[in-house]
Amino acid sequence: MLGGSFDPPHAGHLHISRWALKAFGLDQVWWMVSPANPLKVRGPAPLEQRMAACRSLVDDPRIKITDIEAHLGTCYTAATLRGLLPRYPGVRFVWLMGADNLADFHRWKDWNWIMQALPIGVLARPGEQLAAGCSPAARRYGQSRLSARRSTALPFRVAPCWSLQNGPMVDMSSTEIRKSGNWD
Repeated sequence: MLGGSFDPPHAGHLHISRWALKAFGLDQVWWMVSPANPLKVRGPAPLEQRMAACRSLVDDPRIKITDIEAHLGTCYTAATLRGLLPRYPGVRFVWLMGADNLADFHRWKDWNWIMQALPIGVLARPGEQLAAGCSPAARRYGQSRLSARRSTALPFRVAPCWSLQNGPMVDMSSTEIRKSGNWD
């Protein structure tokens, strides 16, 4: 599961999704397009617009686009997971995030619960690996880190377990795309 605003979705989202499929041995990646981001002051573009943009960008049948948070009435990851996980007993979910999110993970609502609820796959972002590796979450759960070379075992591990992947990156961000005026 890769949650986010996808405001707008871009080639970087597609790149990390394909990378996660391979690096963590996943069957699918769900793009969970959030109705809102509680950590951002400015609201995103309308959900329907972002969902349509995701669908037009994704050309891989293993990447699923969902607005499940809108249906659950949640915008915090922990609340979404509490509503979602019981609906899919027996499914081995992995939460995916960029290294920039791991660096700030300790600011997320109920982040310790998320870390204990399911394995987490972290993908490198330009200039963020050091901050991620030294983050409060990485320090607190250092003993639960799975090496990158063993990362295909991540879906089969019991939480807390996380793995950080370094590799080729796409230096794009939704923020920069919005600033350039290429997204309404």
